[in-house]
Amino acid sequence: MGMGDLYRGSDHNYPGRRGFVMPEYEIYALKYAGPLRSSGAFLMWLRDWDTVEERNYYIWCIKGNGETVIVDTGVSPDLAREKDLAGYVSPAEVLSRIDVEAEEVRRVILTHIHWDHASGTSLFPKAMIYVQEREYRFWLEDRIAKRPPFKYVTDETSLTHLAALEKTDRLVLLKGDQEILPGIECLFAPGHTVGLQAVAVKTAKGTAILGSDCAHVFKNYREDWPSALIVDLVGWMRTYEKLRARASSIELLFPGHDVLMHEHYPAVAEGVTRLV
Repeated sequence: MGMGDLYRGSDHNYPGRRGFVMPEYEIYALKYAGPLRSSGAFLMWLRDWDTVEERNYYIWCIKGNGETVIVDTGVSPDLAREKDLAGYVSPAEVLSRIDVEAEEVRRVILTHIHWDHASGTSLFPKAMIYVQEREYRFWLEDRIAKRPPFKYVTDETSLTHLAALEKTDRLVLLKGDQEILPGIECLFAPGHTVGLQAVAVKTAKGTAILGSDCAHVFKNYREDWPSALIVDLVGWMRTYEKLRARASSIELLFPGHDVLMHEHYPAVAEGVTRLV
């Protein structure tokens, strides 16, 4: 796959062309469910068993240079009803609060194929879906993915929808680190799943990383301690080294579920905060 394939649908010049200036983006966290409560050991692996901690469920929106890129798709209304997901609002509705219509979005990055990050893919019927090929092949083709611990964290409806996309030009399977637009790069970041990807974004404050579930909360990065649902602990720790090296500061390294993303950043609409 060449640079033109990754950038298709963009009206902007490719890096390397004369006069090109690397764009800067803003990043928004959109809370679509929560808070949910569980043992602290879910957020800090094998620690804090006797505490009760809260987490929110998010998708993210990257805006700038005439582009809108959505990171993860959240949960579909049908699955949210099935799981009785606390505080649920359709990700499409939350996006509309910042004037983004899900049905018109052209680019979606799936960090990984757990149900709370990928089951809302059908809400974005025109979008190209960027996902790591290793992640896609595992969930769609590996018999291990059908075993109970893995079936527990995904859902068949979203897998069926993704499988149908392979027959179209809307599915973009990435092989490792790849820039999909100037200033937006997908980074292979395994550990939580076999092929999770983080997203590096050029912002006015430097390079920010949307790490998704490489960390559930900020404390995972600060204390060098992963959260739960580990498929490769060694790979996870190497991912931490990689993401810290790429982020301009640890303050720009964002986790997947921390309530602080909703509480400690400027609100721009109900359920929406600007991270940078």
